[in-house]
Amino acid sequence: MSASAEPGDEAGIVIVGASLAGLRGAEALRRRGYAGPLTLVGDEPHRPYDRPPLSKHVLAGELRPDATGLPNLLPLRARWRLGQAAVGLDRKARRIRLADGAEIPFARLLVATGARARPWPQADGGALSGVFTLRGRDDAAALRAALVRGPERILIIGAGLIGCEAASCCRDLGLAVTVADPNPTPLARSLGASIGGAVVALMARAGVAFRPGIQVETLEGDASGHVRRAHLAGGGAIEADLVIVALGAVRSTGWLAGAGLMADPGGVTCDGACRVLDAGGTPSEDIYAAGDVARWPNPLYGGRLVSVEHWGNAVEQAEHAARNMLSGPEDQAPYAHLPAFWSSQFGVNIKAVGLTEGADAVTIVQGSRASGRFLAVYGRAGHSIAAVSFDQARWLPSYAGRIAAGAAFPPILDATDQPGIEALPPGFPPPRAMRMAPAPGGLHA
Repeated sequence: MSASAEPGDEAGIVIVGASLAGLRGAEALRRRGYAGPLTLVGDEPHRPYDRPPLSKHVLAGELRPDATGLPNLLPLRARWRLGQAAVGLDRKARRIRLADGAEIPFARLLVATGARARPWPQADGGALSGVFTLRGRDDAAALRAALVRGPERILIIGAGLIGCEAASCCRDLGLAVTVADPNPTPLARSLGASIGGAVVALMARAGVAFRPGIQVETLEGDASGHVRRAHLAGGGAIEADLVIVALGAVRSTGWLAGAGLMADPGGVTCDGACRVLDAGGTPSEDIYAAGDVARWPNPLYGGRLVSVEHWGNAVEQAEHAARNMLSGPEDQAPYAHLPAFWSSQFGVNIKAVGLTEGADAVTIVQGSRASGRFLAVYGRAGHSIAAVSFDQARWLPSYAGRIAAGAAFPPILDATDQPGIEALPPGFPPPRAMRMAPAPGGLHA
């Protein structure tokens, strides 16, 4: 036994990551008959909690941060190591090293460490008070407390899902908010500018000042170290006494450095069965991954590597990984998943299925953009690859089935309540120089 290992430690299954994927993976192991030692490691001190309410109900004051706990669906009989981040992995010795120096042996390992909010660089003002990110329960609690104090000018940097939802909540609280984004519309990278334009209209109606094509370079504070303004590329500034940085997420893979695995800030690369690949591309027999941190070849999209930050994927992939962890090498089932996400903002329920990346066409097949209630389908090379609804989800399940089957674009043209279709250019921005993940980000994982 290692000097830093604890007495009584047995090599069982260890799950690193005590959030949604970790919890549901643990439950799936027990449900499938695993009766051996089970340990869950989490860097936060909290038991698993639900993230989607954080940017909505918690910020709005409708729900306490400690009321977001996820239910245990069956007894786990597990050992919990919370508030201690994993800092290293020794694959040869099959041991996890924790921040306090303790080591945990494992027979099999599930990596479910998820992602963290991309922070604003400290050198550019990220250490100022009044600058927030929103990813975890403590983030939401701190931001809620700051909003209650009634800041006069809020700046949100980034118009993805989190930025849009936070802006919606701020307006519901009667607070003045500006959203700055380098793209022409909110959600431009996930929905394209044509559909993202509908969010511009929602923001305008709610009283949000949307500043497209804006790149924030630095944040400036006052003599007390509190943020006061944001300086823009090319000159100019935006006054603000509270800043929410909503620039997406970075996968939590730093603890795997030196472990000889295909892991980087963009995620952990797996094979189709959720087995983590080593540096040479060989699947590990005893290490699996699931949830936000995992990227895998999705057969529904031609085997393209994808990573998905959505609630449903965290649950389904964790359960699938658990199934394969308890199966032999000849019975490793491939994981196929049709991504889906939802967002509630500015009084509208946005739901989407599929991946829009690479879409060369988009068509409004139900409703209209003018009414603010519509369903749009995205196509690529003549096939339907994704669909999104703005308060028009009646037909979304039908499109989901056809997207999964690779049906023609658009797949439904003779619906009785279909007044006509409107073809649009998708309007996706050029790819970023370093893209961390192909799927839209948010708390929906």
